[in-house]
Amino acid sequence: MELTDKELEERREGVQAFRVLFCIDGSEESYQALQYSATMVHPLEADIVLLYVRPIDHGLRTGGLQISVARQKMLDWGLELPGIRYLKKARDKLIEWGEMADDWDYHQAHADVAGDPLGNNSVEYITKSGREVVLELKVSAGIALGILEKAEESQFDLIVLGASERWQSANFNPFRDPAVAEKVAVHSPCSVLIARALRRTGHGHLVCTDGSERSEILVNKEALLAKKSNFPLSIISVARDEDEVIVAKESVSRAEAIIRDLGVKIENTYTPVGDPVREIIEVGKNYSLIALADTGKTGLRKFFMGSVAFQVMEHAENSVLVVR
Repeated sequence: MELTDKELEERREGVQAFRVLFCIDGSEESYQALQYSATMVHPLEADIVLLYVRPIDHGLRTGGLQISVARQKMLDWGLELPGIRYLKKARDKLIEWGEMADDWDYHQAHADVAGDPLGNNSVEYITKSGREVVLELKVSAGIALGILEKAEESQFDLIVLGASERWQSANFNPFRDPAVAEKVAVHSPCSVLIARALRRTGHGHLVCTDGSERSEILVNKEALLAKKSNFPLSIISVARDEDEVIVAKESVSRAEAIIRDLGVKIENTYTPVGDPVREIIEVGKNYSLIALADTGKTGLRKFFMGSVAFQVMEHAENSVLVVR
């Protein structure tokens, strides 16, 4: 049943769900990330927003239809634009995996965008308890910009995007843009998961700690999520030289205490000596993803691009979760 604006607001009233923004680019990596992450947040009954960002007026083929008719066909997923096709596939996969049903009530929305005939369009599917799955086709001057604009418009707890080549080949401009994932990770107001080859059945998360307050907040957040979603955690703290080994072991001990207090299983702990980026990436190969705080002991956001977290995110072969 289609809901009016008023009925949608009444359905949402009082609901404070964990909200996840999934950036869909049509690559297999983006669907793998959706599958793994949707499963991970399933126990939280999270709201899911599926987002495809397209350039202004790019690729629109209305086939002679009037704009109003074309817009309605877009909302009904009847236009064969790339973004429509990718979002519809993502929705169908969520239904296939049991993350939503095909009989949820829905609400359609449109916003005009200067210079673009079809503008921003979305369909919100919602349960009677207020849980939502939203499909949104958004117009923006850039992919990273569009994702960050959406993150600013609505409060999210997590952004998930694949580190695929498809982001880099979008026709926003004639130049390669190799840093969509990095731009989003640097400027996002919330945690960001850069997904690489994520599988539904993973091997737990590797949590990195340097003993700082921010890294222990990360440990606590990961432990809470692991408890609800039932996956094991492992802990690593890297000593740059032998003099730091005691500090690294103390950091691991405090993280163990936080995790055990929440009743979460700890699989392994590591205190290697060496370069933190290299050691974390090497150990992290055995896990579904590596979780790091955004700045660690530096404590200042502006240092993120030179931080261990940023370098691990850039060079790791598997997925990286930057927690804020």
